[in-house]
Amino acid sequence: MRGAAVAVRGVCKSFERGRIRAVVDATFDVAPGESVALTGPSGSGKSTLLNLIGALDVPDAGEVVVDGRSLSAVRDRAEYRATTVGFVFQSHDLIPTLTAAENVQVPMLGRGPGRAERRRRALELLEEVGLSHRVDARPATLSAGERQRVALARALANMPRLILADEPTGALDTAAGMHVVELLHELRERHGTTLLVVTHDPAVAARSDRALAMQDGVIRAEAPRLAPA
Repeated sequence: MRGAAVAVRGVCKSFERGRIRAVVDATFDVAPGESVALTGPSGSGKSTLLNLIGALDVPDAGEVVVDGRSLSAVRDRAEYRATTVGFVFQSHDLIPTLTAAENVQVPMLGRGPGRAERRRRALELLEEVGLSHRVDARPATLSAGERQRVALARALANMPRLILADEPTGALDTAAGMHVVELLHELRERHGTTLLVVTHDPAVAARSDRALAMQDGVIRAEAPRLAPA
């Protein structure tokens, strides 16, 4: 599977009638299969920019281009999100009444695979993230790290070419967080997926191919690299 190329060109986004400038003239490229970290303090615009790339929001100016197609020309943004993008958030957002396997299958519902195929793929993905022994467990019985691993499996359910991860380790302790980061990159390399990860943790950023630093909505520069621990 080939990762998606991403081009961000002069993207701006404001809130409260322009009083809050969340993203200011953002311009950068991400190559297919590359991993890029967006770093910076809270409120610097990282998550807003990620939402624009994921078509969860619309820029005020500029454009986001994924594999040569501007998102402004995408009529069915829900279809784009379902087929091209896999999301991983700080809060795993699992459905509490469903098992791990059922949660992984949610993105596949109504997309073609029958029940048996959905179940087969969910079990395959849970095995990839080391949870083959927890397929029938509900979120309340899983540790925080296990819940985030289920979220990783769910993000890959429809074989996306772009993964957007927003502070995926923010709710985890250091050991569980780094385990999830390593797993995220292993999955990216195995599936050939492009990865954009928002983080304020230098250790998480260091695991990416490169990092971009944001401050006050502006991408200031390529962030200094630290050697992975």
